[in-house]
Amino acid sequence: MKKIRVLVVDDSALVRSLLTEIINKESDMECVGAANDPLIAREMIRELNPDVVTLDIEMPKMDGIDFLGRLMRLRPMPVVMISTLTERGAEVTMRALELGAVDFVAKPRIGLTDGISELAGQIVDKVRVAATAHVRRLSQTGPADAAKPVLPGRVEQPTSRGISTEKLICIGASTGGTEAIKEILVQMPANAPGIVITQHMPPGFTTSFAARLDGLCQITVQEAVNGGRILPGHAYIAPGGKQFWVDKSGANYVCVVADGEPVNRHKPSVEVLFNSAARVVGRNAFGIMLTGMGNDGAKAMREMRDAGSYNYVQDEASCIVFGMPREAILHGAADEVLPLTSIAPALMARLGALSDRFRV
Repeated sequence: MKKIRVLVVDDSALVRSLLTEIINKESDMECVGAANDPLIAREMIRELNPDVVTLDIEMPKMDGIDFLGRLMRLRPMPVVMISTLTERGAEVTMRALELGAVDFVAKPRIGLTDGISELAGQIVDKVRVAATAHVRRLSQTGPADAAKPVLPGRVEQPTSRGISTEKLICIGASTGGTEAIKEILVQMPANAPGIVITQHMPPGFTTSFAARLDGLCQITVQEAVNGGRILPGHAYIAPGGKQFWVDKSGANYVCVVADGEPVNRHKPSVEVLFNSAARVVGRNAFGIMLTGMGNDGAKAMREMRDAGSYNYVQDEASCIVFGMPREAILHGAADEVLPLTSIAPALMARLGALSDRFRV
């Protein structure tokens, strides 16, 4: 069996040693080299041709973000970022995912030896996923140009009289999902129905993720708060490390955020959100399954469809990882399988058609 060849890039000798040991313990992967700065890493990539790179963010000579940007423009390859659990670490991690990093691991600021050892399972899982990911070359202009809010008229948009406030859009995603979610939300008009989102992400990162999206979109994007009313023109992101679902209070949909057990190994779990949509929202729901590893949410998305929702699933060609969309399709949960860039226009066109049909 061909082993996954991993290059570790980190300025800490301790972290390099720990990551090398964790990787080499696995029968299906090997650490082919370790570099203490990006300039050395650049030469090692040329010589060793690794399958996956683990990359620290804060390093001497050139920080990890600059190096990642150059790498994804010149020689795109799967990268797993090693991020620090700080507010700045979260913001920089969002930038790394924009540039094309497949995923990230949040390392502790103190107790590195024990902390990284406890993350061993997560690290090797993410390296395995990265090795199968479809990475794309970063354009010379970078992601900033593509991330500007969409101007009116670029998407066929119904007028405000045409969208029912009863509708609810439910989105699930995992690996590669931060950029996929952005692609959907930047195309949403200010009068879009309420949107609820579960993206697999650890505590401390979803606040920065929501703030970043809020600055790019016509709709308001925020972290979900327990008991908060779900409003049109707003998107609510499941807080990392919490379960998130929707409920009804009178005529209104509300967010429920609570500590709960992991479901399908995830917290937040797409299964939890989609299950509540099937139960509470029914035919007023629209489901969207985006890129991600595993099968979280597939069964519940079929339950949504059985309850009358209309569901969109991202196609394989546009996914970073096709796991969750594939499982949704196999469960018979998809009404349409579309490229990522086509999902929001198709949804808004359908909403417009539905509203025209119902208007007297």
